[in-house]
Amino acid sequence: MSAWLNAMNPTAPITSEAEAQKAARSSAVSIFIGVVAGIVGIIWSFMIADELAAAAAAGAQAGIWLGVGLTVVQLVFALIQWRDPKKFIAWLFLALIALGFVGTLATPLMADAVAAAGVPPTPMWQIVLSLVTLVIQAVLHVAGLRGMKRLDDIQMSAAR
Repeated sequence: MSAWLNAMNPTAPITSEAEAQKAARSSAVSIFIGVVAGIVGIIWSFMIADELAAAAAAGAQAGIWLGVGLTVVQLVFALIQWRDPKKFIAWLFLALIALGFVGTLATPLMADAVAAAGVPPTPMWQIVLSLVTLVIQAVLHVAGLRGMKRLDDIQMSAAR
């Protein structure tokens, strides 16, 4: 367990190919965390689905099912990243994390407009959980990118 925690530390030295592989897989762990957060969001959405329908929120059901679909796609990316870590996947998810920060930080600013539409507001616990999750994910993707670079360096040296 401590080897995994060390691998997920973006400042820890990487001295072997095994350590580099674990560090590279930090990116996949980050995506798996996003899947878990997505499942929590989906469960919450299903719990308030009746309130959304009563508010006649346009596209509420479509939004919920879109969330389910995106969580499944995210799970597929996590499995791919675990099996063979790719830098472009880590960079893609870092960009999505940046968008997630903007969206999450904008949520309280839109509370009045959401309330006026009769839609239940996003609870503060979910906003805080999202921000904490996004920070953890960003750190893990950085550790993963670092591990991927080191893994490339080690494998290139071995090939020479």
